[in-house]
Amino acid sequence: MHGGIHIAKVLQAQGVEFLFTLCGGHISPILVAAKALGIRIIDTRHEATALFAADAVARLTGRPGVAAVTAGPGATNTITAVKNAQIAQSPVVLLGGAPPTALKGRGALQDIDQMALFAPHVKWARRVRRVRDLAPTVDEAFRRALEGTPGPVFVECPVDLLYPEATVRQLYGAKGGGKTLTDRAVQRYLDWHVNRLFAHAERPYTPVPAQLSPPLPDPGKVIQAAAKLAQAERPLLLIGSQALLDAPRAAEIAQAVERLGIPVYLSGMARGLLGQGHGLQMRHQRRNALREADLVILAGVVSDFRLDYGRHVRRGATLISANRSRADLNKNRRPDIGVLADAGLFLRELAGKGVKGDGWPQWQSQLRRRDEEREVEIAEQSAEPTGKVNPLHLCREIESRLGEKTILVADGGDFVGTASYILSPRGPLTWLDPGAFGTLGVGAGFALGAKLCRPEAEVWILYGDGSVGYSLSEYDTFVRHGLAVIGVVGNDAGWSQIAREQVEMLNDDVATVLAHTDYHRVAEGFGAAGFRLDDPELIGEVLAQAQAAASAGMPVLVNAILGKSDFRKGSISL
Repeated sequence: MHGGIHIAKVLQAQGVEFLFTLCGGHISPILVAAKALGIRIIDTRHEATALFAADAVARLTGRPGVAAVTAGPGATNTITAVKNAQIAQSPVVLLGGAPPTALKGRGALQDIDQMALFAPHVKWARRVRRVRDLAPTVDEAFRRALEGTPGPVFVECPVDLLYPEATVRQLYGAKGGGKTLTDRAVQRYLDWHVNRLFAHAERPYTPVPAQLSPPLPDPGKVIQAAAKLAQAERPLLLIGSQALLDAPRAAEIAQAVERLGIPVYLSGMARGLLGQGHGLQMRHQRRNALREADLVILAGVVSDFRLDYGRHVRRGATLISANRSRADLNKNRRPDIGVLADAGLFLRELAGKGVKGDGWPQWQSQLRRRDEEREVEIAEQSAEPTGKVNPLHLCREIESRLGEKTILVADGGDFVGTASYILSPRGPLTWLDPGAFGTLGVGAGFALGAKLCRPEAEVWILYGDGSVGYSLSEYDTFVRHGLAVIGVVGNDAGWSQIAREQVEMLNDDVATVLAHTDYHRVAEGFGAAGFRLDDPELIGEVLAQAQAAASAGMPVLVNAILGKSDFRKGSISL
């Protein structure tokens, strides 16, 4: 028996199917014990990928995703992914290794103050100090990750709590060896220290599976919102990722939106909530719609830079906001009716109040007409020659090939921004993007988590040629674990989203220039299928070959050589 087994039993009781990791001696007992209990160990080529994969599992299931990383640089490599999960409000449990407890602060291998590092970026962090506390602490971590506003949590597990007692005694015996009085005193202290570490280590502990309990809306606030909505002539509904935190209820939330009959804009994990081409869903000209609306409901949406810090909603409009986070609820602009609760549950309760729900046909028709006009413009721009592959044309071809179970992973700037105007996720929980932190490098990790959770789904990663550099090595991971994802790199040889504005404003393209690198050959080197696409006439053929290879079980990377486009000119956000 060793500490890794205590932790593995908690993971099993909490229903964990996948443990994402990059190996390290500090955490080996956790990995070995988890594997022995039937938990699938997914080892990645970078610790950030392990966290991103755990994040994806959390988003798609509503249950905490779990990663384990070794001490020091293993832990520090996860910080960006941890912060992304915090801002995206994803429940993730991170288990971090650490040096032996008696050697902390004495120059042990990979010894840093990990608690100080993680504390600002997680909901809850604990350092375990005795073997008997491993199981209760990890068990509590699951509850902390889910309660209230979900987010990442960190548990530091020192190496001398994880290995068998005999091994640890041998370690400390070597440290205190010697025959002098001082040596004997040190050895007595170390013996006492080990006795303390393992005291009552075999004490039984029964894990309690963490329950997802969404914060309930105030019934009075729901009634007030229903009354305001009944009086509105031009209402608008914005739904964000937070509304889908209770992932198993996604279909019920979609039904509630349909009953409400309010024109709706979807973002983040809410993309695809109503399926493809739903009459209530609008995709374009959101800023104009917000300026004209007389009532706006923000369901899990924050008045941050994406809404120009609340200024996109005109001052004369009634603003109703539902959010689990009190800070986010009131950020930058205080709503007229603020509901501190789960946004998805708020929509379900609001739909049950018998609001008129006739679709506001004149208002909806006005918005729909503008949407259709924008679609015509996009179609015309997609037909324009660009020298190589027109990115809009490529995205329209991908759109035509998406199936009902397809999951789209967005990892990039300019190319992915273009794709967001064109691709239509086919159902709830079929679009994954980093969220408000704007993190590049999520692609491989998100795709890992998605393909493991939904093995029957065709998973596409939309990469920019900048972002693909962060996780291209994970094609090795896809191959080793038999995960047939399809990656498409929009390769225009530059950090185009930055370059477009930088060159115009500062007359210099410094640090924004890349090359038309053969990314597909790198993927081939890892054992995946690679395709170079530089002829617009061959888009359909190459994408068909990519899908066929994925169907046969091979991960795929399509390296699409793009022509320059100004489709997203002026899109930089600050």
